[in-house]
Amino acid sequence: MKDRAVLKALSVWKSYGGVLVLRDISLSVGEGEIVEVKGRSGVGKTTLLRILGLLEEPDRGDVWVLGRRASSMSMEERAEMRLRHIGVDLQPVTLIPTLTVLENIELPMALAGIGRGERRRRALELLEYFNLGSLASRKPGTLSMGERRRISIIRALANNPEVLLVDEPTANLDEDNAALVVELLREACRDREISVVATTVEELGIPGSITYRLEKGALIPVNH
Repeated sequence: MKDRAVLKALSVWKSYGGVLVLRDISLSVGEGEIVEVKGRSGVGKTTLLRILGLLEEPDRGDVWVLGRRASSMSMEERAEMRLRHIGVDLQPVTLIPTLTVLENIELPMALAGIGRGERRRRALELLEYFNLGSLASRKPGTLSMGERRRISIIRALANNPEVLLVDEPTANLDEDNAALVVELLREACRDREISVVATTVEELGIPGSITYRLEKGALIPVNH
């Protein structure tokens, strides 16, 4: 049977200064799946996302993205994989304050060599798709926290990645804004066929998601 996983971690271990953070982590994310990794703050969720996003290397074990083994990639190949195939949205939100919302979303496309007209069209299309077209000309400093978080996630979708990694997407948001962020993630998975891995303190409650708990360095299945 063909392996339909777009992202896999096998026996990943990670320590900092002798402190074990991740212990024998294995995870497989299929096409169009939403995976939630919940756990208290400081338990290692961001470290796991950074390793899955090829921003850090594990001490032991390995990661596969779209069938390619991370340890066999050069630094340039990892950067290219992140740019074109993995959308990463970590905390804190890092929208560039001097650029408009539209220009922030265009930035990853510019780095990928997409021409100005095409990236402008695609950025506007993304904003309209998620009902945020009215924010296109605004600067990040004029947005609410919930709006900034949604724009940051949309920026991570700019190059049509196969995988989206999101770090605590509803942190510090009120109930209404948290619901809007969850709906954005659900639509990205359902309508754009993107696989999502999201860390969270509390379950996001996305229907059909696969949930794990990260505790004492181990990844424990919750609902499967």
